[in-house]
Amino acid sequence: MSHLFSKLNNNFAHYNLQFMIKTDILIIGAGPTGLFTVFEAGLLKLKCHLIDALPQPGGQCSEIYPKKPIYDIPAYPEILAGDLTDKLLEQCKQFKPGFTLGERADTIEKQDDGSFIVTTNKGTKHQAPVVAIAGGLGSFEPRKPLIHNIKDFEDKGVEYIIKNPEIYRDKRVVIAGGGDSALDWSIFLSDVASEVTLIHRRNEFRGHLDSVEKVQELKNQGKINLITPAEVTGIVGNHKVKAVVVKQAQHIEKEFEIECDHFVPLFGLSPKLGPIANWGLEIEKNAIKVNNALDYQTNIPGIFAIGDVNTYPGKLKLILCGFHEATLMCQAAYQIINPGKRYVLKYTTVSGVDGFDGTRKEAPKAVVKAIE
Repeated sequence: MSHLFSKLNNNFAHYNLQFMIKTDILIIGAGPTGLFTVFEAGLLKLKCHLIDALPQPGGQCSEIYPKKPIYDIPAYPEILAGDLTDKLLEQCKQFKPGFTLGERADTIEKQDDGSFIVTTNKGTKHQAPVVAIAGGLGSFEPRKPLIHNIKDFEDKGVEYIIKNPEIYRDKRVVIAGGGDSALDWSIFLSDVASEVTLIHRRNEFRGHLDSVEKVQELKNQGKINLITPAEVTGIVGNHKVKAVVVKQAQHIEKEFEIECDHFVPLFGLSPKLGPIANWGLEIEKNAIKVNNALDYQTNIPGIFAIGDVNTYPGKLKLILCGFHEATLMCQAAYQIINPGKRYVLKYTTVSGVDGFDGTRKEAPKAVVKAIE
């Protein structure tokens, strides 16, 4: 997880600015399909900017199952989801994509010149002649625990997604959850926070074996407080989290308070189309209908849907299908952005790849030399 953060911070710009961000293709969703779109668009000399509600690129691959293997990616008999994200980021790095992360695409407005302005829930505005919705199964929203007053403390000590680990430095943190995300963040924050407490309603955790073993090791060293089986049932504080109420069921139910500065329930993410469902697009069973016979365009010209977020007869929700759809979509986007201009397909094995950053990838040149 820290590797993904450092890679993002080192290589890519994270935009959260109030001026207009302009690009050729605005991609909603920074999962595998969205990231591969950047590469395919770059081959056509088209620039891309990506919006994602998650704090890092990769979609489900980085947020939900980074350590789980995928077996149906061409040329990779087996690859971890997190490693696939890293390789896609490396592949598109040449084309200098922009990112607006930790923000959800909220509204869209068509302009007189045919372009679109997309505004996020935090007010960041983006303008592009083409919008590609690559939102996977939709915009991920955190599953929230059933605590009656939890909304009163959101952004006041309660966080459902960890965006900046530094805000927990030298703080007392309570994490609730039993999956990879809860385990990995407990491990990571054990070196950042002054105190980390992990609470799970069962004794057993569903996570990668090395993460479970690492938490056990840190518990034995006194670096993580582990409370199981137990649940957080209440939050105490006045405009700021001061403590959480914990109910522990072990032989006899008992309730007690744990003083803390932050409470982070990591119960997974629930996919929803979110505000995109109100954009006037044709929706079928929580997916966006497209014309797969041509270019995966929606019922609104200039807006495309690719990857798991779309639907059409014979649709398969596979990453490799999203890659194919992204490739054809970019060809159609080129015609919208460059009307009347013919694009001649060039194979990268012959023409190489020229990045927007000045770099070039190409095969070694053949040597012409007589043999005596």
